[in-house]
Amino acid sequence: MGTAAKPPREPDSGAMQMLETLAASAGAAAGEHVWIDVIQKMDEVYHDLLEYEVALEDKNAALEESQQFITSVLMSMSDILVVCNRAGIIEDVNQSLLALTGKTENEMKGRAIFDLLADEASRQQMQHYFAGHGGETLHDFELQLSTASGGSVPVSVNCTPRYSGVGKLLGMVVTGRPVGELRRAYKALRRTHEELKRTQQQLLHSEKMASLGRLVAGVAHELNNPISFVLGNVIALKRYAERLHSYLDAVHRSLPDAEIMKLRRDLRIDRIVEDLPPLIEGTVEGAQRTRDIVDSLKRFSAIDRDEQVRFDLVGVIERAVHWVTKIGSDKFRVDLKLPEQLPMTGSPGQMQQVVMNLVQNACDATAEVADARLTVTGRIEGDSLLLGFYDNGPGIGLANLPHIFDPFFTTKPVGKGTGLGLAISYGIVERHGGHLAADNHAEGGAVFLLTLPLAE
Repeated sequence: MGTAAKPPREPDSGAMQMLETLAASAGAAAGEHVWIDVIQKMDEVYHDLLEYEVALEDKNAALEESQQFITSVLMSMSDILVVCNRAGIIEDVNQSLLALTGKTENEMKGRAIFDLLADEASRQQMQHYFAGHGGETLHDFELQLSTASGGSVPVSVNCTPRYSGVGKLLGMVVTGRPVGELRRAYKALRRTHEELKRTQQQLLHSEKMASLGRLVAGVAHELNNPISFVLGNVIALKRYAERLHSYLDAVHRSLPDAEIMKLRRDLRIDRIVEDLPPLIEGTVEGAQRTRDIVDSLKRFSAIDRDEQVRFDLVGVIERAVHWVTKIGSDKFRVDLKLPEQLPMTGSPGQMQQVVMNLVQNACDATAEVADARLTVTGRIEGDSLLLGFYDNGPGIGLANLPHIFDPFFTTKPVGKGTGLGLAISYGIVERHGGHLAADNHAEGGAVFLLTLPLAE
């Protein structure tokens, strides 16, 4: 790959003696001042020779170091490397090719690169390239290379032109890697990618289930009211049904009119008839309320990542605030300053999860504040929806602000937070074509700004 320069010889003693003789004769002929000039010239020549020798030795050491570096790199390459002239005659190879083919370096040099190929199709393809490549570069074409065992191995080959210092084409540099290695690497990469996607889905589902778990107490309280109302009405209807059954039985037995009228007064049949419509109405309303709560819960818990529906974000925000405040501190108050509608397209369940995370974070951040509150504002600006979540807590530390959306980053005590809520919320907002940002409010407290595209 190169030859190191030879160090210069010591200044010739014969030349020095000749200079001294000339100086002596010059001194005899011309006088003392000529002799001094000659001596000075001798010193200059000798000094220049020494400097030249030192510089040449430095360059020689640098050249040897560069040669050793290039040799070590070529020896360490796992890819095969062949340096050819313009006719395809091999000029140099690396150790990987020697190991693959079972040849020595001397056997390789001076041989045509086409002889290394295992089948006629590969040889013709390479010959065609060398015959008319015109200096272009080829990438990732597959050839069959002969191996030491007498078989062949598919190799993904790259060919790059090699030029002289003045731009003249000298030949080609051919590099390649066995396709089996590439396929194994691609397979491992694909497997890792699939595992990463599964892990991401599991984290998303885990955080959603954690949010869902926080709703259990609120849901139980919310369901208790309509279910208790329905239960009370059904008990009353059951009692009324027994009285009506007794009255109708007397009518069917054709009792005297006086007895039927007395039984009607005693059983308060007229009152029952008046009470039946509101009882039935109330029961239906309680059942519908229970159904709505369950549907809302199912919508939130469903994995609907790719759902794209048009919905009103105001209703989602109100529902999310309702759930969080049901299980939050009694002193935590949320003020909503929203327009009548905020229409957008996407997944209402996922957007509810985002809003719940932001409201829950504000609730946690203001836990030590006497008058804890969160103000949620919303407006339409151009083709975007702009939401602001501003709390009166201590704010976000400046050191934590750049990492607030990093996965697993949390300032909560161990066991109180996973560090995934804001990271997942950030990803959900991005998938909806929006942006989520955090900052500290000028008047204190944290503020989260949510920008989403307006529904067409």
